[in-house]
Amino acid sequence: MTDSQPRIGRAIDALEAARSEQYRFLARMLSASPDREMLNQIAGLQGDETPMGRAFTALADAAKTADHARVEREFFELFIGVGRGELLPYASFYQTGFLNERPLAILRDDLSRLGVARAKGRHEPEDHIAILLDVMADLIAGDIAASPDMQAAFFNRHLAPWAAQMFDDLAIAPSAQFYRPLAEIGRLLTDIEARAFQLAA
Repeated sequence: MTDSQPRIGRAIDALEAARSEQYRFLARMLSASPDREMLNQIAGLQGDETPMGRAFTALADAAKTADHARVEREFFELFIGVGRGELLPYASFYQTGFLNERPLAILRDDLSRLGVARAKGRHEPEDHIAILLDVMADLIAGDIAASPDMQAAFFNRHLAPWAAQMFDDLAIAPSAQFYRPLAEIGRLLTDIEARAFQLAA
């Protein structure tokens, strides 16, 4: 979604790796419809008895019976549409009611300070939910040089004010079927991260 210079990398523990992978997975699913290979991979996921584990199990069950063309159409209806999709997953829209507003300008300033530039060939505004999730994955993995406090600041400024509401809206969107359990995963991750950053403050 975005390019960071330089990509430094660092050793991370299992918990951080899992956090980064969850952000990355959500970013991938919200940036494009999953192809057949990815649907097969999702169908093989196994969750545990935690709320997050049950949400992943529900998504895996949905993938087992999913028709690729139908999921592709669902993604189109949800996020693209004819004119616009059922959802506009942008920070500016959720926080102001309009696209390309002040939240986007603030985000661009923060991304510039982090050394992150728009990836070539990407034209959507940087405050798209998938891009923000990708940035969080990079921050956690160490692909963008940032302290835990900087992770928290980015999350609290650019995701906490609106991401949970967006996932709630996704869960009840008219076209959402396959994407409904993904909405639960996103809502849970947002809640878990918000609580963790509050405790660490």
